[in-house]
This record gives sequence, structure tokens and C-alpha cells, in this order.
Amino acid sequence: RLSTIQLWFTHLITKQLMTPLNKAGHKWALLLTSLILMLLSINLLGLLPYTFTPTTQLSMNMALALPLWLATLLTGLRNQPSASLGHLLPEGTPTPLIPALIMIETTSLLIRPLALGVRLTANLTAGHLLIQLISTATIALLPMMPSISALTALILFLLTILEVAVAMIQAYVFVLLLSLYLQEN
Repeated sequence: RLSTIQLWFTHLITKQLMTPLNKAGHKWALLLTSLILMLLSINLLGLLPYTFTPTTQLSMNMALALPLWLATLLTGLRNQPSASLGHLLPEGTPTPLIPALIMIETTSLLIRPLALGVRLTANLTAGHLLIQLISTATIALLPMMPSISALTALILFLLTILEVAVAMIQAYVFVLLLSLYLQEN
């Protein structure tokens, strides 16, 4: 039964990630599915007490984002160079704006891996810090005001449920954006 559930879950994830991609992009299915399962595992295991979450470190997230983004970019440049470069200049642009728009679109393209890494790092770190602060407040308030401490513990419980959802959503968003970048290229 466990194996059936795992296969169903993996199939569901793969189907979700491959929906925006054309048939040529389906070669990336194993990589993207493995990446989302790895990020899900790391993010969820990082919510256990006294554990370290590697995805709260920008260096780890950039080490994932940069090569994968670069691979999508190079794949697009190799397979369809004119379409990939065509994204740098929107259709119907007035002639005087062409140099400025090419610079803006190039900057936007180069910032993508940074945005991928920072988004994952910031969201997970913010949640971990909030849990730490509220748990510290709960313990500190226990001897002085037990009723307030109980209320804070309830807030901590609800925040933990929210953090489980954030951990899953952030893994999904990271991989979904990669698949969208792949589809664009």
C-alpha cells in the first residue's frame, strides 16, 4: 500500500509539472520530479525539532537554481535560438525603445536564478524564525502567565501547520518556475 501511495503521489507530481511543457520538455520529467521530492523531503524534515534545514541557506538554493536555470537557457538557445532570443524584444516595440527593452529583458532573464534561490530561502527562513520566536515566548510566558502561554502555544501549533503548507508550496513553486522557464525556452 505504501508503494502504491508513493507511486500515485509521484505520478500526480509529474503530471502537474509536465502539463505546461510540450513533448520535448518531457525529457526533464525525472529530473524535475526528483528535485521536487528532494525539496519536499528537506523542507519537511527541517520542521522537526533540533534539525537543520539546508534550504534555508542561500548557497544551497543558488547551487540548485543556477545550473538548472542555465540548463533551461542553453537548451533553448541550442534548440531554437531565434525564439529564445526573441523573448528579449517584445513584438511591436517602437524603434527608440528597442535598446532599453533589450537591456531590461536581459536583466530580467539574468535575475531569474537569484529570484528562485532567494524566494525559497526567504520564505523558509521567515517561517523558521517565526516558529522560534513564538516557541521562545511560549516557554518564557509559562511560569508567569499560563493562560497566555497556552494561547501562544495554540498560535504556535497553527503556525506549524502553516509552515508545513509553506514547505510544500515552496518546493512546488521552485520546480514549477523551472518548468515554466523550460517551456519558454
